[in-house]
Amino acid sequence: MKREWDLLHTPGPTPIPPSVERAMNQPMIGHRGQKCKDLLKSIAPRLKPVFGTSGEVLVLTGSGTSALEAAVVNTTQPGDEVIVVVAGAFGERFAKICETYELHVHRIDVEWGRAVEVAQVEQTLKSSNQVKAVFLTHSETSTGVMHPIESIAERINELSDALVVVDGVSSVGGSLLDMDRFGIDLLVSGSQKAMMLPPGLAFVAMSERAWQTIQNNDRPRFYLDLRSYYDRLGEGQTPFTPALSLLFGLEEVLQLMEEEGVQQVSERHLLMQKMTRDACRALNLPLLVSEQEASTTVTSIRPQTFEAEQLRKLANEEFGLILAGGQKHMKGEIFRIGHMGYCRPANVFQYISVLEVLLKRLGHDFDAGAGSAAAQEAYLQGTREET
Repeated sequence: MKREWDLLHTPGPTPIPPSVERAMNQPMIGHRGQKCKDLLKSIAPRLKPVFGTSGEVLVLTGSGTSALEAAVVNTTQPGDEVIVVVAGAFGERFAKICETYELHVHRIDVEWGRAVEVAQVEQTLKSSNQVKAVFLTHSETSTGVMHPIESIAERINELSDALVVVDGVSSVGGSLLDMDRFGIDLLVSGSQKAMMLPPGLAFVAMSERAWQTIQNNDRPRFYLDLRSYYDRLGEGQTPFTPALSLLFGLEEVLQLMEEEGVQQVSERHLLMQKMTRDACRALNLPLLVSEQEASTTVTSIRPQTFEAEQLRKLANEEFGLILAGGQKHMKGEIFRIGHMGYCRPANVFQYISVLEVLLKRLGHDFDAGAGSAAAQEAYLQGTREET
């Protein structure tokens, strides 16, 4: 029998709100007709507050990786010097894309589970006066680290003319990213994480400086040519066939975010982060990432008294709770909990309670109910502060 009661708490894909599912089930429309033009013209300006920008946010049909690749191919030429911060699997992906496009990559390799320091970026930037762009990951999904993007971007802009390019795939919609104020030139994201949609859409937000660079770049590109997307946006069009059902869903996602408030969405994610981390500490579960460097959308645990994969297997089989494992060299060493997008404090109470049952089965030592009590206290404290 097909199981329909999964509790999906991976760092992506994430659950989809019922109203978004209903929106995606609308009858199909022609992608060159007036209805599609009206849809895109409704979506385009409403994406800007989510990205914290007054500039345009382009919508591509593709995964988040397509947005990463678009950021590289549209802003650089073969042989350009770039800096890439590599502190996990997705920083590594940015580096590989840059290498594929024949860039001279200065890697800043950071221990997995740690955030890059501003001084590290500054030192690498000062080693060359030819750096064209600095590629950063905001929330490193593979570890649950959130890099200090605002401080890093500020220093880059003080020291150089390099573009600041940020992977916000697992943070946009779950963290307050004020792109314009931070001084970010390109901020990219995807649909299947805090944006509460299935995989299939990618987003690229651009500063005016980035747009000028893109316009003046004569590197050949076709499907990922951001000039084509920008030019057609004013017409309420895309250069190629868009994922129409996902656009229906995106319009409803933006409605939900507007009703809650962008600031309130960010505060909800901060609250769920604190509830989860406080509960893990109360359950004697070692957190991979420090408090100061922790992501608002994903928490990583590095167990010492049981196998991470054993817990994930039990969670799935007994409760339908789907958690993520480690990646690359951390496979089998950690498990990751996604708390983003269509996720509320009630969901945190649910998965913490399930974890307590599983930890008892695995013989892990903790005080019964300690995790739930800690999550409740974090919630009460957080909601008292709001009022």
